[in-house]
Amino acid sequence: MNVFLGVIIGLVVLMTLVIAHELGHFIAARRNGVWVEEFGIGFPPRAKAWLRNPEYIKWKKEKKAARKSGKKFDKKRPKKWLPFPKDKWGKKQKELILSINFLPIGGFCAMKGESDNDKRPNSFGQATLWQKTKILFAGVAMNWLVAFILLTILALTGMPHFVENQFQIDGDTSVTNGKVVVAKVLDDTPAKKAGLEEKDQIKSITINGKTTEIGDTSQLISVNEAHRGETVKYKIERDGKDKSLDVTLGNKDATYALGISMEQKDQALYRSTWSAPIVGAATTVQLTGETFKGLGTAVYNLFSGIFKQFSSDEATREEGKTAIGAAGDSVSGPVGILGVLFPAFVDTGLSNLLFLAAIISISLACMNVLPIPALDGGRFLLIAIYRLRKKELTKETEEKIVSRAFMVLLVLIALITVLDIIRLF
Repeated sequence: MNVFLGVIIGLVVLMTLVIAHELGHFIAARRNGVWVEEFGIGFPPRAKAWLRNPEYIKWKKEKKAARKSGKKFDKKRPKKWLPFPKDKWGKKQKELILSINFLPIGGFCAMKGESDNDKRPNSFGQATLWQKTKILFAGVAMNWLVAFILLTILALTGMPHFVENQFQIDGDTSVTNGKVVVAKVLDDTPAKKAGLEEKDQIKSITINGKTTEIGDTSQLISVNEAHRGETVKYKIERDGKDKSLDVTLGNKDATYALGISMEQKDQALYRSTWSAPIVGAATTVQLTGETFKGLGTAVYNLFSGIFKQFSSDEATREEGKTAIGAAGDSVSGPVGILGVLFPAFVDTGLSNLLFLAAIISISLACMNVLPIPALDGGRFLLIAIYRLRKKELTKETEEKIVSRAFMVLLVLIALITVLDIIRLF
């Protein structure tokens, strides 16, 4: 049941993120004078469609003109969208089509003349290089914006930490939900001398009148390390009752600052107030850096692993196999995301699901800026190279380059999907 629910939730999240990406292209195209022929939710075959009402557009222009001239305008507002009859689906339309399609695997924004060489008015090809740049990267910007919004909401309501040294502002961060419990107290340590016992829950530490709520083991370690040699007040819970203990932490030369092993009970969530937008923006940047770093590591492992297979040394070949395996384990395709990631996150709560959605949105942005011709960044690079060379990028050349790159991407997706299925079963 969890797998089924996870797949459904995953489909909804992926659909939403891809539609947000395409919406970025749509908004930028319209604002830069490029005509959008159809905005589709899902992929064909088409299920239902609507046509932008020409009368509504006319009414809107008349209203704007009346407002400028100061005249009274009380003409009745017509419907914005009209049902688009099936018998006209195959014919070109002068107005924007909004469609819902049967395949729930994303969405699309079909612009007029998407090749760089198209010279028709209001086509993508007719736009300037700067306008094309804005249109191509608007989808990427939208995915980063979605991630920023999700992470800002999480910063306000409670954000899980999955990244080492994940960004937070200490003066405006409180920890909730998480519980740090003493698993073992080591002999002849500050913890033993202060009277800490196994199964004590450490709730807070007070230092110079400032109290820090404790809900995460890494947080406790960092506080102890920062105040070595000082006497601090621990608030603990033992057998259902709160108790205070004065603990003199080990100095810089001591082996242990405290001297316990700990257990994390429940997940710690980090909450901010005024700094939530800063945390949202900084975490988006941090996760973007981690995504590129992970991608670079995966590519390095893959190619170094393949190269090592040609070595005459058996140990080197084994290292290569390990590197190739690590590259395969570090990437996941649609099957892995829907069949493994989302089902695993279903039981962990809404905060974790939103964090996963933010990570996937950032991953979509990072993938689309890569210089691969089938993706937004690659298309921009292709157009820019031909502009710098002062050569014409013909429709035939562009289609040939993009289609070949797309075939390579399909092969990679197929390989990743096979790995996902092996991991799944």
